[in-house]
Amino acid sequence: MLQKKCESVISKNILKVNSEINSICKKAGRDPSKITVLGASKSQSIEKIREAYIAGINHFGENYLQEAESKIDSIGGDVTWHFIGSIQSRKAKKIAEIFDWAHAVDSIKIAKKLNDARPHFKNALKVCIQLNIDKETSKSGIEVKDIENILFEIKSFENLEIKGLMVIPRPRDSVQEQQNVFREVKEIFDSLNQKSMNMDTLSMGMSLDYGIAIQEGSTMVRIGTGIFGQRK
Repeated sequence: MLQKKCESVISKNILKVNSEINSICKKAGRDPSKITVLGASKSQSIEKIREAYIAGINHFGENYLQEAESKIDSIGGDVTWHFIGSIQSRKAKKIAEIFDWAHAVDSIKIAKKLNDARPHFKNALKVCIQLNIDKETSKSGIEVKDIENILFEIKSFENLEIKGLMVIPRPRDSVQEQQNVFREVKEIFDSLNQKSMNMDTLSMGMSLDYGIAIQEGSTMVRIGTGIFGQRK
């Protein structure tokens, strides 16, 4: 087991992020312990991920399967691994085998592949359904008009546990516009829960906008640059 003590740039970044989250939650009347910081560790070295773990990050998100495999094997400890990239059909089996969460489930087809491939000796794979809030043709995800029916169908898959929604809205021109779209997603999330979806995770907000996202109800923020610094 890794010892959780560290003095590094990464640890200082994590202290800053945690301090900002505490401040944001205080203003918004929210409990900071209910916010999960997901270290977006794409292209980061095993050494940097280990530093972040030692400094207190337990959740990491990876975009590329091949890159993630060696990291998962090497890091150890009580780490929770999230696949946050687009899920290709041919890679769904391996993702279901080695990850704890899958964030970008965007179709019944992909959900079924994950469900069928999840090893029976493991707990159900936790999944977030990707919502395409802006109807962007260049972005995967399910449109608002279809989300309820798809959620109900996926809910019947015994090897998947629907945890919530994941969304990456297109950048807005102002803070107010960004706030409005996050608020809209939270309203959709709450509306679905009123229909017995029982979701507890709203994954929205990244390094540049996680503060606004938390104000509007996000429970999980994906932070890469804010933890690891700018990628080379």
